[in-house]
Amino acid sequence: MAAVLNEFLPGWIGRHHPGALLMAGALALSPALAAVAATSAETGGEAFAVHGQFTYVEQNTDSFSAPYAGANSLSPSQGRETTDATLYLGARLWSGAELWLTPELDQGFGLDDTLGLAAFSSGEAYKVGKHAPYLRLPHAFVRQTIDESGEVEAVAPDLTQLGGSHSADRWVVTLGKFAVTDIFDANQYAHDQRNDFLNWAAIDAGSFDYAADAWGFTVGAAVEWYRGSWTLRAGVFDLSNVPNSPHLDPGGHEFQLDAEIEKRYAVRDQAGRLLLTMFDTRGRMGLLDEAVQLAAATGGPVDIAAVRRYRSRLGASLDLEQALAADVGLFARVGKAAGNVEAYEFTDIDRAVSAGLSIKGSAWHRPEDTVGVVALVDGISAERERYLNAGGLGILVGDGKLPHPGSERIAETYYRLAVFSQAQLSLDYQWVKNPAYNTDRGPVSIFAVRVHAQF
Repeated sequence: MAAVLNEFLPGWIGRHHPGALLMAGALALSPALAAVAATSAETGGEAFAVHGQFTYVEQNTDSFSAPYAGANSLSPSQGRETTDATLYLGARLWSGAELWLTPELDQGFGLDDTLGLAAFSSGEAYKVGKHAPYLRLPHAFVRQTIDESGEVEAVAPDLTQLGGSHSADRWVVTLGKFAVTDIFDANQYAHDQRNDFLNWAAIDAGSFDYAADAWGFTVGAAVEWYRGSWTLRAGVFDLSNVPNSPHLDPGGHEFQLDAEIEKRYAVRDQAGRLLLTMFDTRGRMGLLDEAVQLAAATGGPVDIAAVRRYRSRLGASLDLEQALAADVGLFARVGKAAGNVEAYEFTDIDRAVSAGLSIKGSAWHRPEDTVGVVALVDGISAERERYLNAGGLGILVGDGKLPHPGSERIAETYYRLAVFSQAQLSLDYQWVKNPAYNTDRGPVSIFAVRVHAQF
């Protein structure tokens, strides 16, 4: 079976998704590249590495109830697909220093051009979509690790990590272009839309309005200090030039400060981790009530851009991951962000709660398979409810009115089948009550198929 798929998959990818030719060629070369990397590892760590990934996601909605719709509404009975293929190119510059570049080809659209849900249904769907594959560079960064004392730990090769070793106590400095969530709010059970959950508010705290362009990446610097069972992190990052823009503000006039405290522990020999993540967004943002009042006074539409002034938006979240057994993990997040000001980058969520389980398939003799389930509850402030009811548009939501608001509630489950060592097929289902906080619409069923390969 594996031999047949190895022969069939690259051809299918090339015929149906031209952008994935990058991945197909890299897969063909992977045995030779792995041999070179292994030789380097024998001499004290990888000198360079080449990895790759390909992901295809198709999502469909059912024919849910939708008595009215606005500019940012989710539509019944639709289907959309996204495809991306990435090369991860890493090189060791000097002792402890790594350079990473990740050229990527993207194609496709999210449901309704990634609109209609605050907790959007696919982390593979960006706010920019195109019919033809297009090239971009999500990562271009240098990471410097400075070892201190403590036990020497092995470092396994990963997509943006050279194999080698480091000390338990260390400093890590990352500088360049990358995602804030590459470093902050990480969770081994729910943080990777290519391998686990798809929903935005499952893979990150829904209220974490992290600095990013429309694809989710930014330019900045982060510092991490590992000491015993604790880690402290801090970073400063460019915001986009206006909220939800494809373009970053390179002058540092609009930026975000992030900080995180991590505590690692064990309960009955099962590892656990707790993160407290905080952000302070400083940029030109509008107060929601001011936009509503201006529209009422002038008789015009609600326009948040007309009331933007330089101000801050604060937020914080807690992130828990806890192994319950060798093949079972529990995770949970709770977050809160200021609800009187417009969201800047991520999505329209002021309060977020999520909890779920990740289970490996050892019990049914499929140890490489994974099943996951998560429940999400996301809410907004009274100010944001008034803004949406007056016809205002958020980053992702806006049905034209919101006479009967309610929290957005989502259940997601997936089964990831390990087809062979380098490829997985996942089936995903999401049930959404009160899409875009609107009790007049839905509930919505969203079905998805995901094909993912990486080396």
